[in-house]
Amino acid sequence: MANVEVVDQAGVTEKVEGVGVRRRDWLNIAAVSVAGVGGLTVLIPLINQMNPSADVLALASIEVDISKITPGMGIKTSWRKQPVFIRNLTPKEIAEANAVDVSSLRDPATLAERTKPGKENWLITLAVCTHLGCVPLGVTEGENRGSYGGYFCPCHGSSYDTAARIRSGPAPLNLNVPEYKFNSDTVVQIG
Repeated sequence: MANVEVVDQAGVTEKVEGVGVRRRDWLNIAAVSVAGVGGLTVLIPLINQMNPSADVLALASIEVDISKITPGMGIKTSWRKQPVFIRNLTPKEIAEANAVDVSSLRDPATLAERTKPGKENWLITLAVCTHLGCVPLGVTEGENRGSYGGYFCPCHGSSYDTAARIRSGPAPLNLNVPEYKFNSDTVVQIG
């Protein structure tokens, strides 16, 4: 064992065996280890509670039958507890959306960027206004579609065009497009 010289206040030097120092180091390491394990024990459940719940994970993806949606019509469905608009655009609506100068838009995006190749007539968006999270109108017949013929948020007056792009009002962004794919000509999988 190593010897350590200790000098007290009176200047007397005394030799002490180093066993106590090693014991103290071991106690410090043990205390820090126990504190670390305790910290992890508290943090893991805290972080884990932020994960999506089982009912949300069950809705991670949904399949929607779109065979009955005729051109010019739309439906509202739910995915991950959020409303979703699925709209079958008419050739006129597609032409109107393509005629817009994209550089003039607040959130520039073409219709082709918001739809799938070969399925430009199917527009699928989250039905949540990007201003304060209201659900816009315009998916069913007779609802106010705003000044641009797409969707209208009655809460604060945001108007979206037929491609669900913001055209006027306080909303900063276009309606979001979720991940989706076509499983067939009549079934779309969202998520």
